[in-house]
Amino acid sequence: MTAPLVVVGDVLLDIDIVGSSSRMCPDAPVPVVEGAQERPRPGGAGLAALLAAATGREVVLVAALADDEPGRRLRAMLERHVAVAALHLRGGTPCKLRIRSGEHAVARLDAGEGRAQDGPVGPRVADAIAGAGAVLVSDYGRGVTRHRAVRSLLAGLPGGVPVVWDPHPRGEPPVPGTRLLTPNEAEATRLTSAGGADIPGTGLAAAGRRGRHLAERWGLDGVAITLGAEGALLCDGTEAPFLAPAEPARGDTCGAGDSFAVGALDVLAGGGTLADAVAEGVLRASRFVRAGAASAVAARLAEPGTARIVPERGEDGYEIAARVRRAGGTVVATGGCFDLLHAGHVSLLQQARRLGDCLVVCVNSDASVRRMKGPTRPVTTAADRVRVLEALSDVDAAVVFDDDTPVPLLERLRPDVWVKGADYAGTDLPEAATVRAHGGEVVLLPLLAGRSTTRLLSTTKGSAS
Repeated sequence: MTAPLVVVGDVLLDIDIVGSSSRMCPDAPVPVVEGAQERPRPGGAGLAALLAAATGREVVLVAALADDEPGRRLRAMLERHVAVAALHLRGGTPCKLRIRSGEHAVARLDAGEGRAQDGPVGPRVADAIAGAGAVLVSDYGRGVTRHRAVRSLLAGLPGGVPVVWDPHPRGEPPVPGTRLLTPNEAEATRLTSAGGADIPGTGLAAAGRRGRHLAERWGLDGVAITLGAEGALLCDGTEAPFLAPAEPARGDTCGAGDSFAVGALDVLAGGGTLADAVAEGVLRASRFVRAGAASAVAARLAEPGTARIVPERGEDGYEIAARVRRAGGTVVATGGCFDLLHAGHVSLLQQARRLGDCLVVCVNSDASVRRMKGPTRPVTTAADRVRVLEALSDVDAAVVFDDDTPVPLLERLRPDVWVKGADYAGTDLPEAATVRAHGGEVVLLPLLAGRSTTRLLSTTKGSAS
């Protein structure tokens, strides 16, 4: 049996108060948030543990919990998904409350200054760390990483157990033997300054210098500095650092660092390299943001019987559509083979995306294309077609269907707008009734003249002959 993944660190109770706002308060220049709903979730190491459990791994969380109302709420949410080995928290449970209008933050309120109380640990905590197959330390500066018995247990782990340390400027240095440190750019700057090093500048060059400094200072195998939309930079003692670029992602970034650290640890736990771990961490973080980030975790926790908090690889087209619909946005979809993507495709997708708040592309499977176009098609596989489409900034997701028409897919997707090219004018679209039955509409958009995959292929064959 695979040894569990153990998350060690500080847990917070995060609460989003989410509503909508269309007017300002008459007695102060602030928005009035109406129809508000409370969405609680574990934060800090608690969120990291939930994300780790979503991959199907057995997870044990070692954290300090208080016996107060927020602490009991935290424990109840966590124990549905992970095993909890608790230390004692002295003082009130740290709570972070965000008031949001749609996807925009209006205000944040912080309360609770509890800290982990030092002293002996029980056998449950000791056995959890000693029996770990891999460890993520999620330090939020609340005292768990300062706990002397916890640090001793972490330092005593066998060399084959990878440790990823997600640091905090108010936290503690990583224990010897830590495989990977994962600060963000601001944290790396503060950590180097706190160690007495003055490394000026911004950008990749400065991040590389800070990463190398931290790796040398603490004797680490690698330091991965996360750079937001630019990805993450790995400094691992080689001459040139490795940059893992991020996928395009817009939205709330709360929890993206936790998602990155969990993804990296998952690869290291399987024997992967540091470069592979950082690349996977960036991929997980990008898709986590696209999926709605920590807000989506709160929404999943509110669903009865939820077994998994977030999909292992991030949000799919159906989930994007559901999130946009919940926020009152417009879901746009279009479909086709998209074999040999050309300027006509790009023009149609750009026009379609402007009609709403997300664009989901429904892509014919390889078998479906063969039935329509013949045995020589498609030229590119469905997996490659999806990858090219999702690389376009106007495409939020691509979903493959195997039927002769997208009707079964559209029954589930329920787009507000279904887009086809103007070459379908005057034809009966079998999917039109399905789209309209769910309150949507079919729209035809103009095409670039003379652009089609069939024409491109025939031209290429003619030139070759």
